[in-house]
Amino acid sequence: MEKTSDCNGMLRSRHWIFDLDGTLTVAIHDFAHIRSVLGVPEGSDILGHLDALPEGEAARARAILQAIEEELAGRTEPAEGALELVELLHGRGTRMGILTRNTRENALATLNRIGLLPYIAAEDVLGRDDALAKPDPDGIYKLACRWGVPPAALVMVGDYAFDLLTGRAAGAGTIHVDPARSFRWPELTDLAVGSLAELALALR
Repeated sequence: MEKTSDCNGMLRSRHWIFDLDGTLTVAIHDFAHIRSVLGVPEGSDILGHLDALPEGEAARARAILQAIEEELAGRTEPAEGALELVELLHGRGTRMGILTRNTRENALATLNRIGLLPYIAAEDVLGRDDALAKPDPDGIYKLACRWGVPPAALVMVGDYAFDLLTGRAAGAGTIHVDPARSFRWPELTDLAVGSLAELALALR
């Protein structure tokens, strides 16, 4: 565990937001393959590219993306420590939400598959059609408003720069989960951990 700021207060927060794919789940998305299938240039943001397409072409591409993501949701597995961490937070009365660039429907199916759906209210799961896509902080603002707390009272947990940028933009605490422990974005990170199990240990 690496701290890049004083995070003791952050860990006591009762309002947590998680990225889903690659954070609460084992990372199985092959984004290079997805870009290839959709005709998205290498290194380009997939959702941003689709948004810029003509309406009919964009609709076809989104349908293909949805099919790919549905297939992935059907075989995803929980990340190490995911259930332990979520149960621990739930036991403390923590409100938890999901902010994902996937669809809400796929997110709910994934949460059900990995056993976390009982702990996270369905209305607190925001997909790409429910809020502006990360790294825009819109989703954090919406959950903060729903929960009646300032964005600075929230914690954003994720495995990628978009998650950390979203948290920073909203003024929320940020936790980077990286099993490779390369921790590429220290300037965006308040706490860096190698797994959710490590994070759960820090909370005990």
